Amino acid sequence: MRAAVAEAARLAPALPLVAGGRSFGGRMTSQAQSLAPLPGVRGLAFLGFPLHPLGRPADSRADHLSRVQIPMLFLQGTRDALAERTLVQALVTRLGLRASLAWAEEADHSFHVPARTGARDADVRNELLQVLSRWVDTLL
Repeated sequence: MRAAVAEAARLAPALPLVAGGRSFGGRMTSQAQSLAPLPGVRGLAFLGFPLHPLGRPADSRADHLSRVQIPMLFLQGTRDALAERTLVQALVTRLGLRASLAWAEEADHSFHVPARTGARDADVRNELLQVLSRWVDTLL
C-alpha cells in the first residue's frame, strides 16, 4: 500500500491523495494508515469494508480504525453479509466526525442488487461513485 501511495504521488503530484479500496484492499489500507500515516493521503475510502467473516457478526476487524486520524468514507450495501448494518452504523458513530457512511440499498458485498429492485448494478455503482466524488470534494 505504501508503494502504491508513493507511486500515485509521483505520477500526480498536484492532485490530493485518497487511498482505500474494495473489501480486503480497503481494510489493508486502513491498517497501514493506523500503523503510520500514509504520506500525503487526505482520506480513506472503503468500498464494502469487510467488518466480519461471513456468518460471524463482530466488529473487532475495525479496532485499528480508532487510530486513523483522517477522514474515512464507508460505502456499504445494506445486504452485505460481511458487514452487518447495525454494526457498521455503530462503528461509524464511534469514529465520530472523521467517518462518513453511505448505503447502497439492497446491495450485497459486491454491490449487486436483486432484479426485483428494478435497479441495475451499474446504477448502484454510479450512485456510489457520485457519493465518493462529493466526499473527495470536501477534502480539498
